[in-house]
Amino acid sequence: MEDAKKNEFIAERAYKNLYTLSNIGNKIVGSKENEIEAVEFLLKELHQVKEESLKEIFDIEIDLSQGSGVFERNSAISAYQGLQNIAVKLTPKGSTSKSYLLVNSHFDTLPGAGAGDAGFMIVTMLEVFRVMANTNQSFEHPIVFLFNGAEETGLQASHAFITQHKWAPFCKAVVNLDAAGSGGREILFQSGPNQPWLMAYYKKHIKHPLATTLAEEIFQLGLIPSDTDFRQFTTFGNIPGLDMAQCINGFVYHTKYDLIDVIPRESLQNTGDNLLSLIRGLANAAELHNTEAYNTGHTVFFDFLGLYFIHYTETTGVFLNIGVAAAAFILIYISMWRMAAVSQVSFYYVACWFTLVLIIQVISFALGLAFPVIVAYVMDNLGLSLAYYSTPMLVIGLYVCPSLIGLSLPITIFYALQGNKKISTGYQVQLVLHGQALILTVLVFGLTVFGLRSTYIFIIPLVFYVLPLAVNLLTTLHDRGYAWVALHKLSQIIPFLYSSYLFYIFIVVMTPMGGRAGSGSNRDLYIAVLASAGAILSLGLLIPLINTFRRPSYVVISLLVITALSIYLASSTRIGFPYRPKTNVQRLEYLQVRNMFYEYDGTLSKDESGYLFNFEDRLVEKPLIGTSVNLTGWVSIESRCNAHMFCGMPLYDLRFVRNQICGELNNDPH
Repeated sequence: MEDAKKNEFIAERAYKNLYTLSNIGNKIVGSKENEIEAVEFLLKELHQVKEESLKEIFDIEIDLSQGSGVFERNSAISAYQGLQNIAVKLTPKGSTSKSYLLVNSHFDTLPGAGAGDAGFMIVTMLEVFRVMANTNQSFEHPIVFLFNGAEETGLQASHAFITQHKWAPFCKAVVNLDAAGSGGREILFQSGPNQPWLMAYYKKHIKHPLATTLAEEIFQLGLIPSDTDFRQFTTFGNIPGLDMAQCINGFVYHTKYDLIDVIPRESLQNTGDNLLSLIRGLANAAELHNTEAYNTGHTVFFDFLGLYFIHYTETTGVFLNIGVAAAAFILIYISMWRMAAVSQVSFYYVACWFTLVLIIQVISFALGLAFPVIVAYVMDNLGLSLAYYSTPMLVIGLYVCPSLIGLSLPITIFYALQGNKKISTGYQVQLVLHGQALILTVLVFGLTVFGLRSTYIFIIPLVFYVLPLAVNLLTTLHDRGYAWVALHKLSQIIPFLYSSYLFYIFIVVMTPMGGRAGSGSNRDLYIAVLASAGAILSLGLLIPLINTFRRPSYVVISLLVITALSIYLASSTRIGFPYRPKTNVQRLEYLQVRNMFYEYDGTLSKDESGYLFNFEDRLVEKPLIGTSVNLTGWVSIESRCNAHMFCGMPLYDLRFVRNQICGELNNDPH
């Protein structure tokens, strides 16, 4: 039975390894747990795999190394000494390739637990290594599995490997594995750079895809309060690759609740199956011999509901975008010409009416974006940020419904006050939809010229508007009252499913990040924009159809009621309180400090001590006001930050300075 499964990833084995690794405790860089116990565990497992491996097929080298160095990161100098890396090279006998595939993750943790970040990926690598070393299935290029021991200290161990290790010059591509959550599916959120062939291998070998160009562009804009070792490999090693991470349940990320208990075995199996197949594929890639020859530009990539993966080059994307946008423009023109002919009015008359409708639709589009942002801004000013943090359903009432109100209200009021007897109601509704499509068309043109690859999110609803419009124009459906509506509704199922799926994932991933993004960042605005974008792209070409109802105002009123109820629940009940024990906790860091200030002549001018608090979310100390926590003596040291480097405090992280820091300090040195 065991022999029959040697070519399969076995989640139960990985889970047992994760249990042992997690029980070592906090693996903080420099601690006994990280530098001795974790290293001994990994070496024991690796040597056991080597002992049991198919020695007639593979050579295995295990290398424990230490590195020291210095580099610049985030406008600061990062220096390290004696950091440990465990590298394992799996080489098929007879292989003459000097191009290695690098697979990396880290076993160190921050204070707290680390089953998800990144013990999950470490044991996945172990099991993939075990399966490959015990399976009679060779490959072309050697594979280096790097278990690095210092990622949480600012990506230091990966820098040590890629700049100093003997195998580093031969590593030609990397699969980097990390976590910003615990459990769920892993997302591909960075690729390349400029290596489209990597996407072809991802598509061919990943069994359960989850990837999007939008995630890559958001991450590279710095909107995610995290970083990965992928930066070191591409910056200092100049090697391309794929950056993948766990992203679900980020509430436990970097907390003591990041435990094995919250990681389902199914998640390990999903990631293991994906990585085993992908690593096998990349280890046979002919492109690995000379990746520079395939440096041919960026890629547009995304999955559809986790069922199918789509990718194409940026150049192809440009032609596709312009072609679809041009087709939309032409078909809208033909539709208006047909309306004029059938209604027995001039084209000029239809164009004037469409211009008026288009202005209304631009206003609707703007309000669809603005209303959720206004709600987020008002909630923040009332001290009610993150009301949805533990109750994600509030996002629908707080942000999605206001967006739909903005999309529907102007045109509903317009048709209630202004009729048109020369153009049928069916045609008038089509003109509203044409206006929405034309807005998407203009956005596609503009964003394509700007160079945004994630413009594809606008192309999907536009394509599925153009296709049924073409069919309706080729038949008599276009001119038969509401006969065209059925085909239009059917065509919008795919855009609705994809846009809802995509923005749901982004909201799920980015909501927990609001709890650690710093007090200077109003993350409610991010969620509001994501929710409104999802609403517009999912329902923007469907919501105008309420004007085919006898009482479209009832829909708007219903949305208003849901919004009002959600605001009440968020502001006046426990439902809107952001935090829950163990699952959705408030994050803050604190230090016990003592500052001693000396003058140039050596005299001691100030001696103070106390506690220094770094609140990691927008609410800072507000949730503690009125509780049993004694806030006496708390003051902001923002003025010190403006006057002194690192606020005149023994701060070890620049994020302390960027956040609003409070402290309780006095002149008692004890």
